[in-house]
Amino acid sequence: MKSVFLYHQPGTFFFLHKRCACLCVYFHLLLYFFSTQLNHGQQCSKKQSDEGSDSLREKAVVNGEVSEPPHVQQVLLSSCLSCEGCVSEEESQRISQQNLQEVKGVLSLNKRCDASKHKVLVVSVCPQSLPFFAVKFGLGIPEATQKLCGFLKSLGVHHVFDTMLAAGFSILESQREFVQRHRRRHHDSHALPMFTSSCPGWIRYAERVLGSLVTPHICTAKSPQQVMGSLVKDFFTRQQKLTPDKVFHVVVAPCFDKKLEAVREEFYNSVLESRDVDCVLTSGEIFHLMEEMKVTVEDVDSVPLDHVFGEADEAGLVRHEGRGSEGFLEHIFKYAAKELFGLEVEEIVYKTLRNRDFQEVTLERDGETLLQFAAIYGFRNIQTLVHRMRKGRVPYQLVEVLSCPGGCLSGRGQSEGEGGRVDKALSQQMEEAYSSLPVRLPEMNPELQRLYQDWLEGQDSPRTLQALHTQYSQQRQPQTLPPDIQW
Repeated sequence: MKSVFLYHQPGTFFFLHKRCACLCVYFHLLLYFFSTQLNHGQQCSKKQSDEGSDSLREKAVVNGEVSEPPHVQQVLLSSCLSCEGCVSEEESQRISQQNLQEVKGVLSLNKRCDASKHKVLVVSVCPQSLPFFAVKFGLGIPEATQKLCGFLKSLGVHHVFDTMLAAGFSILESQREFVQRHRRRHHDSHALPMFTSSCPGWIRYAERVLGSLVTPHICTAKSPQQVMGSLVKDFFTRQQKLTPDKVFHVVVAPCFDKKLEAVREEFYNSVLESRDVDCVLTSGEIFHLMEEMKVTVEDVDSVPLDHVFGEADEAGLVRHEGRGSEGFLEHIFKYAAKELFGLEVEEIVYKTLRNRDFQEVTLERDGETLLQFAAIYGFRNIQTLVHRMRKGRVPYQLVEVLSCPGGCLSGRGQSEGEGGRVDKALSQQMEEAYSSLPVRLPEMNPELQRLYQDWLEGQDSPRTLQALHTQYSQQRQPQTLPPDIQW
């Protein structure tokens, strides 16, 4: 994770970054300055790391022009990580271990130590990462996926899965929870609106900054990444007759924030000293590894993905409905319309409000609004949502919240271009590639139903609650920004 810089001029703050750090890190950098009342030009009291002290200053953007601001004050993420704000020192240490060197270490150990110390290396690839490799390889997603799998296995990886099954679980559990919340809305003030829970940047911001205003409203279904962690470290390990600590589980994701999610305490088994997800690598990190090794697409074999049941998936690569971010809004909307009102919704019609990343959908019958959902992406739009919520003016029953403008396909772990900006052309190509995959409803996936029975002992069992759900709560006293701050 590279350094994050905050520049302060009188009345103005600029956030500039080379890689996507957690959304709330930006916010807490700002809060840190207000809470400590640092004067203009004053040096941060935190020690700068050796790496950070050598970092180059970045330029601020003022009125569309690039300039070097006078008396620039530089705050490095390496310094911020050790404060008691967003990310603790312990979390910082764990996050720093989520890199290619950690994976290379496991691979190296497997090659040179006795078999009793080997770890089975499992890689799970998020669906939103596959379009990145398709564009970079100049292939369709199915072909690019087989090349990616071939490359990973050439390194010594034992199993390569995609996370569609896990995403299906997350969607199904979110659907059921929304309906339950809707039915108790009249006697539970925290039931609605329900906020989605798959974006770790949004979750950390909600827990550390917004607190009880938002956390009771967050869906308890685990994200697809962490459901996949449960699936690999529980079902798959038992199937392979292994203990979880004998499996090293890597997730390839489009977003750096997923590293922060993987180190959460609730996803760690202290008895077995094993995490559900041991390491998160971004799509870009894997591609850079290929470049570092001077491996081209032509150099690697095409190898099909593995399957948790040990058998081929007849459906092949598919996607869920929606705009490239698992489609929670669309799936929950259609399910709720049918379950609550007996209405079949064939097509979702979005209404753009402030911008492309602030859209809503409405279900109406005889002039009455039955459901009103919103998709809100990016920090500016999230701030609008928060302001409205503080004033009690949120008309939505469900909000799909993501910290990255453009959604998961535009995660900075794969969409960043020159100068740290999002490569819009690449993002557009990835969207087109992703939309080319056929849609498969999770309700129509027999493997999910099979796993509910064989792995979880039914949809309403204690095992389902443990494996597929978690809890979010206020982790520190929310702080209020001065009213003149502009986002």
